[in-house]
Amino acid sequence: MAVTDVIGGSGGRGSGGPWRNWAGNVTARPARIAAPASTEELAAAVRAAAAEGLTVKAVGTGHSFTPAAATDGLLIRPERLTGIRGIDREAGTVTVAAGTPLKRLNQALAAHGLSLTNMGDIMEQTVSGATSTGTHGTGRDSASIAAQITALELVTADGSVLDCSADENPDVFAAARLGLGALGVVSELTFAVEPEFLLTAREEPMPFDEVTGRFAELVAENEHFEFYWFPHTGNCNTKRNNRSQGPAAPPGRVSGWIEDELLSNGVFQVACAVGRAVPAAIPGIAKVSSRALSARTYTDIPYKVFTSPRRVRFVEMEYALPREAAVEALGQLKAMVERSDLRISFPVEVRTAPADDIALSTASGRDTVYIAVHMYRGTPHQAYFAAAERIMTAHDGRPHWGKLHTRDAGYLAEVYPRFGEFTALRDRLDPERRFTNGYLRRVLGD
Repeated sequence: MAVTDVIGGSGGRGSGGPWRNWAGNVTARPARIAAPASTEELAAAVRAAAAEGLTVKAVGTGHSFTPAAATDGLLIRPERLTGIRGIDREAGTVTVAAGTPLKRLNQALAAHGLSLTNMGDIMEQTVSGATSTGTHGTGRDSASIAAQITALELVTADGSVLDCSADENPDVFAAARLGLGALGVVSELTFAVEPEFLLTAREEPMPFDEVTGRFAELVAENEHFEFYWFPHTGNCNTKRNNRSQGPAAPPGRVSGWIEDELLSNGVFQVACAVGRAVPAAIPGIAKVSSRALSARTYTDIPYKVFTSPRRVRFVEMEYALPREAAVEALGQLKAMVERSDLRISFPVEVRTAPADDIALSTASGRDTVYIAVHMYRGTPHQAYFAAAERIMTAHDGRPHWGKLHTRDAGYLAEVYPRFGEFTALRDRLDPERRFTNGYLRRVLGD
């Protein structure tokens, strides 16, 4: 990620060049940049911005494809607001500063024999960036990272600090676990954790028709099920993660490198680059790629099974649909690709989540299937994403807040039953829209 910041002063105030996200499709030119090292410094930075009439946005590691964190006002950087602030084994919780990368959290928990229950498939993001945009993995019974939050600390528009939990400021807690940065700047998060356990991953190819025909069964029989469908083929790669008594049996150093680095990153990078240069080659490449990954089984601690390196850069759109719409929507997506002139080099990712109780969670109030479409960075994606989006919205789909979509507040108010609850809280906490930007104006309204 190319960033040219100049940060100065105890509160980190300064000016700098443009900020860009991981995919390189979003650029922001903030008037000021701050890198506070404490909640007190963060609150002071927000108050100073208010005095100057600047809007405020906090940024994580830039893994959102939307301009959710973009601002021309004060940009809050996370690199000094990090670290584990406390582990309570009796309560089963860990408290961390908001800018802590998920990778650092996972490693610290493992050192203490603890783990999150579920997580997404990468761990480069900050804890607050991941939860504020709804990062999730896949799970039959366990939900998104935000759903594992038990308490949080929020700096609001006037610089005051709110402690939020089910018992303290519960209305704010209910919404701010996934708040899009619209309610304030999260400074600290407390997550539920459990004693570390082992997961056995079973990865194997499976035909598209078999996966979709057995989809309900595969979801019901496995704690964590997901699959990737390779467009222009009838081939999928499935992954089933289930708790295991052990013993640990991680992938071999050489075989793991071949699968996770050489094939999933190195060879795939070359294949995508060739496909971008010669689109007509993509269907043939897809047929080869979809057969390259072989079946394997391994057992390891959770974060080493849930997460994988992702070095090939891309843009992505993901929609959350009612679980019962999964097979029909996937069939429509496959048929659309087959009858079109589109050339798709990236697989389609399919995951699930149980219903949760967070107002703007993509799984709010309904069991969910996630369908994600990707395109290699630099490849025209608009036609593919627009066609996929028409299918998803016909099934009352909810777009991932951090991934590309064209929906606005009018549409979103229809598919989120608690949308008005969130916007009313926003009106109360941030009536002057200190934390707004163009993206929030589109998705939440003014």
